[in-house]
Formats: sequence, structure tokens, C-alpha cells
Amino acid sequence: MKANYHTHTSFCDGKNTPEEMVAAAIQKGFDTLGFTAHAMYPFGGEGYLSTARYGEYVQTIRALAETYKDRIKILLGFEADYIPGRTAPDRARYAPFKPDYLIGSIHFVCAGSPDRQVAVDYSPERLAAGLRDCFGGDAKAFLQSYFAALREMVSHHEFDIVGHPDLPRKFNGKLRYFDEAAPWYRDELVRTADALAASGKTVEINTGAISRGWLDDAYPSKEFRRLLAERGVRMIVNSDAHFVDGLDCGFDRRWVD
Repeated sequence: MKANYHTHTSFCDGKNTPEEMVAAAIQKGFDTLGFTAHAMYPFGGEGYLSTARYGEYVQTIRALAETYKDRIKILLGFEADYIPGRTAPDRARYAPFKPDYLIGSIHFVCAGSPDRQVAVDYSPERLAAGLRDCFGGDAKAFLQSYFAALREMVSHHEFDIVGHPDLPRKFNGKLRYFDEAAPWYRDELVRTADALAASGKTVEINTGAISRGWLDDAYPSKEFRRLLAERGVRMIVNSDAHFVDGLDCGFDRRWVD
């Protein structure tokens, strides 16, 4: 079965409408397409689903599911952010919208409070500025804060899929701001793999950085995937598509040995 459970549209920061994504998915031979608007309910934000459009989003995806039910299975989801003290990927929080599933992701790392945040993947320049202003340029402290928040998210909130669990790698090829072979970094991966295994949640193998030209590898990294596989963590391939051409990026590769 060909499926993608991580799809963005013009409701948030995607380039295409939901129906354009459905048409492309059918053309590419998908059996299932899950939509996951960026969400930090009850708040909005740049590139996120507006609080005023949640109802419209739900109605649009449900209508498409009915229209195309004989050709493809369409699911309603959210990629829900975790910002401690502000918002979380939790079924109870999103229950009013009756989603089929939730992806839990971290796109912002807090430095002491929810009001002091570093944007992990917006741009290399914004990440570098955040590291400087919020962490005094200490990449190790930033990354340890990211993984600590990820472990907290999977341990304390009820959702289904863990999104791009080592997202800070996205701009490392350009910024070279940390060494992925460093013992302290591998220790973070081991501790996080243990937490993911204990949570019972599914982890996505996310190919989005490939389609957008930042990496020639998925999240999580090969080493991280190996640690997860050793612990029996269930993994699925998602494209994190923001445009029609990226829907099945990397689906022809073998990601777990």
C-alpha cells in the first residue's frame, strides 16, 4: 500500500490546494493520503493554520474524502506543535475537530520560557540568530534542550506519529554548527530512542529535507534509525510534502536495513 500521512497545503505553508494534492496523489498511485496542517491550537502563527480556519479546513478535507472515496482514502490530521506551557499535540486538545490522527512535532525550542524561542527549521539565518540570542551560541545546550523537549512530548501527551525527530540536522550541512558523531550527541539519540520505544508511538521516516534540497537523507538519520530499529520502534515513511512534486520523494529508497 502506498500511503503518505504528512501532507501540507495552502491552509498553512504548503504551495498547493488540498484538491491539487489529492489529484497528484491519485496520479502517483497512492492508496491513502493524510492531511496534516501545521497547528498550534489554540494559537496561530506564521505558516500555521489560522485559528479562524480550523472549521473550514476540517470541512474541506472531509468533503474531499467523500468526493474521492472510490479512488483514494483521505484522512484528516494535524501536525501539532509542542511548545511547553503553550500548546501540545494531545488528543484532548484537538478533540473538537475529530481528527483521524495527530503528528507531534517540535519546530521551536524554548530558552527558559515560551516567549524566548529558537525556530529550528525556518531558515539557516534565523536558526543562527536564535542560537546566538537565546543560547549564547551554545549549540550543545540548544540540541540538548530540543531532545529533552522531544522526550517530554512523547512521554506526556497522547498522539500517534512522532514528526522528524532529529529536525535540527536540517541546516547542519550549511551551518556546520554541531558534530553528529560527537559522543554527547549520540547519547541524546540513545536516550531519545529509549523514550520513543517506551512511548509505543510510531516514528516517521521523513523525506522532506530531500525534496527541499537541504539533505540527501531522511529524518531520523541512519544511526538514529538503527537505534530505533534495534528497539522495535515502528517506523513509516512520510514525505512531509509541501507541494505536489514532493508527495512521494524518497519512497523508492530503502530506509531501514
